[in-house]
Amino acid sequence: MLTIRLFLHFKFAGLFFAAIILICAIPARGVASSESRATRMVWWREARFGMFIHYGPVTLTGKELSWSRANSNTNCPNHGPTPVGVYDNLYKRFNPTNFNAADWVGIARTAGMKYIIFVAKHGDGFLMWPSKVDPYNIGASPFKRDFCAELSQEARKEGMHFGFYFSPPDWRDPECRSANNDHFVAHMQAELRELLTHYGKIDVLWFDSDGRPTMWDPETTYPLVRGLQPQIIIDNRLQLDTGDEWAHQEKLKLRSNEDFYTPEQHVGAYDETQPWESCMTLGTQWSWKPNDKIKSAVEVVRILSQTVGGDGNLLLDVGPMPDGRIEPRQVEVLKKVGAWMDVNGEGIYGTRGGPWKPTNQIASTRKGKTIYVHVLKWPEGPVKLPAIAAKILHANVLGGGTAKVKQTDDAIEISVPAAERNAFCTVIALELDRDAMTLPAMAIAPPPVTKTIPHA
Repeated sequence: MLTIRLFLHFKFAGLFFAAIILICAIPARGVASSESRATRMVWWREARFGMFIHYGPVTLTGKELSWSRANSNTNCPNHGPTPVGVYDNLYKRFNPTNFNAADWVGIARTAGMKYIIFVAKHGDGFLMWPSKVDPYNIGASPFKRDFCAELSQEARKEGMHFGFYFSPPDWRDPECRSANNDHFVAHMQAELRELLTHYGKIDVLWFDSDGRPTMWDPETTYPLVRGLQPQIIIDNRLQLDTGDEWAHQEKLKLRSNEDFYTPEQHVGAYDETQPWESCMTLGTQWSWKPNDKIKSAVEVVRILSQTVGGDGNLLLDVGPMPDGRIEPRQVEVLKKVGAWMDVNGEGIYGTRGGPWKPTNQIASTRKGKTIYVHVLKWPEGPVKLPAIAAKILHANVLGGGTAKVKQTDDAIEISVPAAERNAFCTVIALELDRDAMTLPAMAIAPPPVTKTIPHA
């Protein structure tokens, strides 16, 4: 009880000062959009591949971030196995002395990733920066150092775009979704102000949703964010009100303050009308798990090809270990992905999806007068694709190899000798006589099913 009283004392003191700051400093709404979505999104569209990092005291348990915490607020959805009194005191033992920002950023670069999104605050309410708004933060841990400062500085130093994940709901805070939710929102906005003021230019703000009603006052939250960071890119989760909306984001039209939508743990469907980004874990949960089953480099490469082939970005999550290092098994996978990207990145960076929509065997990307055919799984014969209204002038295999192309009015067939195929994913560049973006996107018909006639 003493801990709770102290928390509330500091929290309300923080709220008082936060309210004063917000009243004085929230920008006028007319300032909110200084750049169009298309302008803001240029670098993001070209990057195509980013690293998500979920980390915090929960890693000491090896369980999932926030969701493993028992419920203390009936208006929130978590019902995890870790008692509140245990979970909320993990920070007192959290001391990842082997953390090195240069190592994390270097691993992302080696993998061919072009941006990093770091979880600054998840649903458990713990802040990964030494906040003056809420005492429940990294500054109160034995580690004390500012993750947000060290990572943002290192990313900029290495030319890597950088952003923050921020959970508006805080399942630890009793005022969240309560009769005093307006107090909670003022507290939340004060946290956002710190995060977007003290760490230089922030490229992305990745809000999250827990599938419950959103009560985060978008009418003042969006102007606050865009007033502090006019060029920032914002995802679509601040106003996802239901689990159904969360599960079917592709059916929703982006609002004026939203720049992309966010399929989770699966590759989104082909969509060239709205920007989107699939977020997926390298392991099986959002944070480190001992002896976890992790995706192979082949799986990651094929997921990346299908995602970009669908005209989306891939944000791949790693969960560092309790000592601050990214697990060597994960690093080894990312190195192999990076080796593939060194050879085949031309078919990923700066491309758009299509003109053939992805399947389990084939994906395609395009830019300028070139189509890149990504062969994930080779059929017994040549790859067969629907015809296009353009002439193929030349074909080559990225990284070296011979591609034979047969083009007719009805179809395209591509062959590459087995010995010259890439074990992860073979990418064939087709040079056209016109801009590939003028071609309409089309589906690839599934191969015919061979029926077996039973013996009489």
